[in-house]
Amino acid sequence: MSPRTMAMALGAVLLLAAGTAAAKDSKGKLVGVVNLNTATASQLELLPGVGQKAAEKIVAYRQKEPFRQVEDLVKVKGFGKKRFEKMRPFLAVSGETTLKLEKAAATAQGRTAPPGR
Repeated sequence: MSPRTMAMALGAVLLLAAGTAAAKDSKGKLVGVVNLNTATASQLELLPGVGQKAAEKIVAYRQKEPFRQVEDLVKVKGFGKKRFEKMRPFLAVSGETTLKLEKAAATAQGRTAPPGR
């Protein structure tokens, strides 16, 4: 295997290891907030770095004690300060869950282009 091929393979491995948040970012932009006290597990999974198991931990925690402030999320096992800071802009403890993943602008423009172009 040539050095260039090895470098490309290593790059691919590093991209795969980047994690859930990077994958979500490449598909679009997160807009809105998620109410930690009322959001479904599926809605919680939209948060950067949150998968099915982490979402289930949030739901289990709030069944015992509601979140009084977004910072309470660090009380949930597996949620440290670093992880919390990545999702902080998208968190709320009251109001409606409005978090959604907007498609990347280039993709949206590609779909709305007139036929024949």
